[in-house]
Amino acid sequence: MHYTSLGKTGLKVSVAGLGCGGNSRIGLGRIPEAESIALVRTAIDLGVNFIDTAENYETEPIVGKAIKGLPRDSVVISTKSLLGSGAGPKSGADMAAALDASLKKLDTDYVDIFHLHGLSPNAYDRAMGEVVPALLREKEKGKFRHLAVSETGPRDTEHKMLERAVDEPLFDVVMLAFHMMNQNARRPVLEKARANRIGTLCMFAVRNIFSRPGLLATTIAALAAEGKLPPELAREKNPLGFLVHAAGAQSIVDAAYRFARHEPGIDVVLFGTGSVDHLRSNIASILRPPLPAGDVARLNKMFGHLVGVGLDLPDHVTAGKLAAKS
Repeated sequence: MHYTSLGKTGLKVSVAGLGCGGNSRIGLGRIPEAESIALVRTAIDLGVNFIDTAENYETEPIVGKAIKGLPRDSVVISTKSLLGSGAGPKSGADMAAALDASLKKLDTDYVDIFHLHGLSPNAYDRAMGEVVPALLREKEKGKFRHLAVSETGPRDTEHKMLERAVDEPLFDVVMLAFHMMNQNARRPVLEKARANRIGTLCMFAVRNIFSRPGLLATTIAALAAEGKLPPELAREKNPLGFLVHAAGAQSIVDAAYRFARHEPGIDVVLFGTGSVDHLRSNIASILRPPLPAGDVARLNKMFGHLVGVGLDLPDHVTAGKLAAKS
């Protein structure tokens, strides 16, 4: 495993971070809980010491059982809580209560990183004025070590919230959406984060666009129809096939992880999984060397202008919304 310093936090973290949300949610609902717990332990055995979960992922209890018995300082635990719920906006007291609930589910006295989860640009001022002061009081009690904020990629495609957050001294860590075809966080977020020594966590490195059969081709076709990509690219049978060659990537997914991992300013690339084989494959990709410089330059030239591509909500969230409407 490779490790890096997470911004100014002083935490030494694995560059591959186990994400317990997304589509896989470490197998929640698809494999027995004992297998999910074993999956987290396998990740830890392979050197992964950064584990990211959240209240609404429903995987905090699994993480808690997986780390039970381990030295607490051997793992870096990141969790989150949304500022809103079905009952309406959360107050500072509500968020403090959510933190306590997360600690109970994780069966730990503290978390290393606590996020304002999926904070929208419109909620930023209220969060800073009403919620953050309450959370900082909880931090003084030792309930978490570093305050963080994650963006809502599909609803904030231009990173407006994080553009403000990376200039805020109170935030030690930010989570952003970034991948081969969605690179527009580079200047407003990553460059500022590096300058301000803010730790960065990359989500959406792969998700559906690079892993679901046919979705990449249909996405490129739609972008070409909108005039955002050249028509000839849409006519190619394998538009990103140039990435897979002896000196390059082993697959498109491999390329996607390596592109994100070696982007200047990204500290941890989060990956999701529901099986041991997938777990090992993802880690192996993140640990491989950078893609050839020519391939990276070609990706940047082809897709550097795109905004909000491939930022799909997790399947279980989409399904829940569709069910609610039916």
